[in-house]
Amino acid sequence: MNRPVIGITMGDPYGSGADISVKALAKQEIYDRCRPIIIGDACCMEYAAEVAAKVSGINVKIHPVSSVSEALFECGTIDVLDMGIMQESDIPKSDPPAPFNVYSCAKGGEAAFQYVKKVIELAMAHEVDGTVTNAISKEAINMAGHHFSGHTEIYAEYTGTKKYTMMLAHEDFRVVHVSTHVSLREACDRVKKARVLEVIRIANEACKSLGIKEPKIGVAGLNPHCGENGLFGREEIEEIQPAIDEAMAEGIIIPEKKPTPPDTIFSKAIGGWYDIVVVMYHDQGHIPIKVKGFVYNREKKEWDAVAGINVTLGLPIIRASVDHGTDFVHAGSGLSNEISLVNAIDYAVRIADNHQ
Repeated sequence: MNRPVIGITMGDPYGSGADISVKALAKQEIYDRCRPIIIGDACCMEYAAEVAAKVSGINVKIHPVSSVSEALFECGTIDVLDMGIMQESDIPKSDPPAPFNVYSCAKGGEAAFQYVKKVIELAMAHEVDGTVTNAISKEAINMAGHHFSGHTEIYAEYTGTKKYTMMLAHEDFRVVHVSTHVSLREACDRVKKARVLEVIRIANEACKSLGIKEPKIGVAGLNPHCGENGLFGREEIEEIQPAIDEAMAEGIIIPEKKPTPPDTIFSKAIGGWYDIVVVMYHDQGHIPIKVKGFVYNREKKEWDAVAGINVTLGLPIIRASVDHGTDFVHAGSGLSNEISLVNAIDYAVRIADNHQ
């Protein structure tokens, strides 16, 4: 009974979340480490289970519940806190299974948003020990009238969190962001000492929450060659270095004691120089993580791996997520890859275990 309870949102009902949730929760090793429950719609999960049986030979039962206390937490039976938003008639079924061919829409956006809101409520009420999110469509939730740029901002709003950031991870390669969902022009303007220092501190605490006693932190520069002493920009001199100096004065370990050029810092991170890298903007962190974790097979013309996870740091609750999109192209076919969801569950469990 010490296994943490992990609430997992189903994601956009027209995306791959139900498909990969069935595949992930068919694994005994998940139940060996935690007690998972899906927050979504039972009818969608039941169809995903039917598809998984036909396509992959996976046999699981769906157990709809109205509260976490009703869950069985037994491998072979997937507990679903049934929100009752989607109806069976909303699901574009086919035999043999084929992609839904439904993309961003207000119906899916509303459902996906309500799943996220519910799992946050459960975590804030201590009914679940951690949360994991499947992918949502930012376009769809905005179509539904919920004007957020992603999960991170929804979590921040409904937990009342002001200081937070996104961490991406693949195995022991981790990055955290000074800014995320803003234009590149605005991202450059957000590289300020106070925010860089804040993210360094959050990164340090995140590593400790994973059981790393003395985290080593790399800090990426913003400009080519870290600005070449002001020749290509002064952010490293005026904003990033002062943040590093203050963080080191607090005892935080930054091995190089200065910003590291973005074109070399990730090779060093993969080589074990750092436990985590502070990056200055969205794509500076996302690109290396996805180059490492997303593996496309040229010959088979399919993805061998879609690995990597997303964790929101600074929240009063635990939130990990898949690091891929809704995969509308394959949703409903049973062919989507569940590796990222398995990894996200693993991270949520690791953090929950350390909190305990």
